[in-house]
Amino acid sequence: MARQSIVILLIISTFASIALTSCGEYQAILKTRDNDLWYRKGLEYFDKGEFARSANLLGPLVTAYAGTSRSDTVTLYYARSLAELGDYSTAAYYFQQYVKTYPGGEQCENCQYMAAYCYYMLSPKVELDQADTETAITEMQTYLNMYPNSSRVSEIEAMMREMQDKLALKEFNSAVLYYRLGNYMGNNYRSAVIVAQNCLKRYPDTKHREDLSFLILESKYIQAERSVLSKQGDRYRDAIDEYYAFVNEFPQSKYSRRADKILKDSREGLEAVEKLIPPSADDMDYYRNYGSQLDKEVEAAREAAENAKNN
Repeated sequence: MARQSIVILLIISTFASIALTSCGEYQAILKTRDNDLWYRKGLEYFDKGEFARSANLLGPLVTAYAGTSRSDTVTLYYARSLAELGDYSTAAYYFQQYVKTYPGGEQCENCQYMAAYCYYMLSPKVELDQADTETAITEMQTYLNMYPNSSRVSEIEAMMREMQDKLALKEFNSAVLYYRLGNYMGNNYRSAVIVAQNCLKRYPDTKHREDLSFLILESKYIQAERSVLSKQGDRYRDAIDEYYAFVNEFPQSKYSRRADKILKDSREGLEAVEKLIPPSADDMDYYRNYGSQLDKEVEAAREAAENAKNN
């Protein structure tokens, strides 16, 4: 037992001695101001995974070695050290500098990837300002343009979709806010429609497309329902048109029941308006035939979707 204790003490003493020696060596290097020594030790510390020491030694050399044969290596490993430490903002800057300064460098592709990745990591929660998210998308697109045949293309595209969905969700939340404001200090339903439509134009493949599309439909219906009589007819027709566009794209939507009720209520609302403000005979025939044809198309789309689901 005593022998084991002695062995343990010797091991602890050995590791403590190594740690103190390492710490003393690092402090001695800092005092030398020897650029060549800092360069060699900075790379050595990086290889050992001691990224804070590597960054501290290589950082000042970025300027000291600018325009020399060591400049690209210093910039690269300084950026990599910062990324490993989680300083993504500064790391992204130096990765970008590498790409701009050494466009033909052997590490150019990796640096462009890392610049995109750093901004991806900087992308904040959806409630916050999304400037870094937008920069991440820009850097990712730059990578895809520069290296369309890279093995990382699918990874970059997946990250890009994630960032775009975050921006789409932020705009969706803005549209929902307008929707909830209703007619407070103006027609906020119209604003909800505009924000949601613009979002779909910018991000047509977003995973939030169904939610955005239904919000447009519901906002148009409520806007029609709460409009003055002179505007209700056109707005109910617009809501009906929007219904058919929605169910044709999402025949088995999670919102199907609510959408069908909107169609029913819109038709009833339109009939009530037309009793007070009769439409022209041509308009009446057009919407009667138009609605009948679209009802058949909706039923066919839902049947096809159900068959595809079962098969």
